[in-house]
Amino acid sequence: MKKLTGWLNLKSDNELFDYFQNTLKLKGITQWDYYVNWDKVYRGVLPYEKELNLLNVLIGKDDIFTELTNLILEYPKVVNAIPLLLAIRFKTKKDQEFNILIDPVNYQYDNFDLSIKEPNQEEARSIATFFINSGLGKLVQDKKVKNLVDFATGVEVGLDSNGRKNRGGHQMENLVERYIQEVCNELNLPYLKEANAKAIKGAWDIEIQVDKSSRRIDYVINKNGKLFFFEVNFYNGGGSKLKSTASEYIKMNEYWNNQNIEFIWITDGAGWLTTLKPLREYFDKARYLLNLEMLRSSILKKVFN
Repeated sequence: MKKLTGWLNLKSDNELFDYFQNTLKLKGITQWDYYVNWDKVYRGVLPYEKELNLLNVLIGKDDIFTELTNLILEYPKVVNAIPLLLAIRFKTKKDQEFNILIDPVNYQYDNFDLSIKEPNQEEARSIATFFINSGLGKLVQDKKVKNLVDFATGVEVGLDSNGRKNRGGHQMENLVERYIQEVCNELNLPYLKEANAKAIKGAWDIEIQVDKSSRRIDYVINKNGKLFFFEVNFYNGGGSKLKSTASEYIKMNEYWNNQNIEFIWITDGAGWLTTLKPLREYFDKARYLLNLEMLRSSILKKVFN
């Protein structure tokens, strides 16, 4: 880390490591788009908006079973909106068949098929039964909701919350990419994002050896045929994951260096304050360990100049 020490006007590696931990972004990097991907939510509801509005006629009705059976027979596509109301995603047609255990003692099941495109009377009645017994019947009969389009939007927001972990990672990548773009534009250097060996070979006709076929590098910069590999992550909280990551990157750094590839690890977050020992082990064995504050100090330009 001697180069970094000099570039930051520090006197020793110990000072550099102290600088690294003292400039971690302890408040996180949460931005407005972290909470909900609204475009994805609206895309999830829009294809079923007409069907959801047709199902709105059930709200407040006394005989949900008869009303829905007739509605299905007249407008079969309303069936497509039922899974959305129950927060169900289908991957295959078979997923649309439900076996419900109705007798836990004797293990007897009722089968319901929501994949039928043109239900007959019996099939429509079966689907109406599924709707009612799933809890949706009481929801609309008791007027717990006023509009099923609005309800479905809320369901999609709930489903989208599962993507926050990935969005957190993407936010760090996006922050880092701003600095990479800036350096590459200024120095006229090409770069790849989420690149594997095949992409690198295709872009620059450079072959690399990989430790596993699925290996993807967050960012790769090519400076006159010399490659710089970047791994990027952010940790708000501590845990064993950070220790294993630091240990993995020690090996990864050595693996890439043996191929004359520079490895640059950019990481940040309060999680490291409780996992400093493995981070220090990486620090002592590698050339580059950067955080966001270092990027803000134009360290990348010095690396490539």
